[in-house]
Amino acid sequence: MLKMVENTVKIGNRIIGPGQPIFFIAEAGINHQGDIEIAKKLIDLAVVASADCIKFQKRNAKKMLTKAGLEKPYEGPHSFGKTYGEHRDALELSKEDYKELKKYCDSKGILFTASVWDEESAEFIDNLGVSFHKIGSADMTNHPLLEKVAKFGKPIMISTGMCTLDEIEETIRHIEKWNKQIILLHCVSTYPSKFEEINLNVMNTLKKFGYPVGYSGHELGISTSLAAAAMGASVIERHFTLDRTMKGGDHAASLETSGIIKLGRDLRVFEKALGNEHKVLHESEKPIRMKLGKSVVSTRHIKKGEVITQDMLTTKSPADGLHPKYWYLLPGKKAARDIPEDVTIKKEDIEF
Repeated sequence: MLKMVENTVKIGNRIIGPGQPIFFIAEAGINHQGDIEIAKKLIDLAVVASADCIKFQKRNAKKMLTKAGLEKPYEGPHSFGKTYGEHRDALELSKEDYKELKKYCDSKGILFTASVWDEESAEFIDNLGVSFHKIGSADMTNHPLLEKVAKFGKPIMISTGMCTLDEIEETIRHIEKWNKQIILLHCVSTYPSKFEEINLNVMNTLKKFGYPVGYSGHELGISTSLAAAAMGASVIERHFTLDRTMKGGDHAASLETSGIIKLGRDLRVFEKALGNEHKVLHESEKPIRMKLGKSVVSTRHIKKGEVITQDMLTTKSPADGLHPKYWYLLPGKKAARDIPEDVTIKKEDIEF
């Protein structure tokens, strides 16, 4: 079943995978309230947060819901209509809005994409010229939609919430018939997710499929996303909003302005701190090493020609003399010249 090497996938001019910078997606979703001006403010915030991409959602309610589903009563504090169909329509931006948002993202230097929920929406989003497609957890097992998107020939990022490992493998094998540019996102499809159900270690299981793995989170706070990055997530995706108290079901599980900015900042700090596997003595450390490191030091005056014994020696700062390992090596050697008390011993002080 499983490969052991995690490959890379290219999105635009970015390489996604092990050893590469984290691809940070700010998930606007439907938190724009169906208002393009709010959507633009979300784009601006994503740019400030150093996100690589902002993601919206595109759906045609009539293409994704049965008549009964459209007409199902949907009343409550977060409802935008009396029926679920009305609610969904109220939160949907127009095609012209999406075109304008794509241009706005281009002007701001941030990638635009939208998860697609039906085949018609997939065609529309693809024609906007997106660099990759996103499939949400709800459609991870929707093989006809997956085939449609796979045949576009662009990278496909798939969230894996509310499904089994067998279903994930079935989906991967299905997509691979047409497209092997796959990125898997570990996800728990609850809003907000309980920490005890997140199970970040599943990312290690997903990596065995041989594709880049990331994390799409719905939990509170930013610590879990940072932990996912530390565990090797190639992609971090988080919902964000201008105000968590706004009407709508996704706001409560979203990061507000300070949260998304801190997450973006800390992800970039983490990337710098991660570095590589090579242990080096940095030039910046050398003055501190000289000041705080230790040398072999004389405990009393040692005359020229005197045989050194261990009780004549100790170790103290600074590190401008012989390395402390010489505490073991100097006994039995003769002093090449007079050595004052309480000074660092240099190589030229000893007859080697």
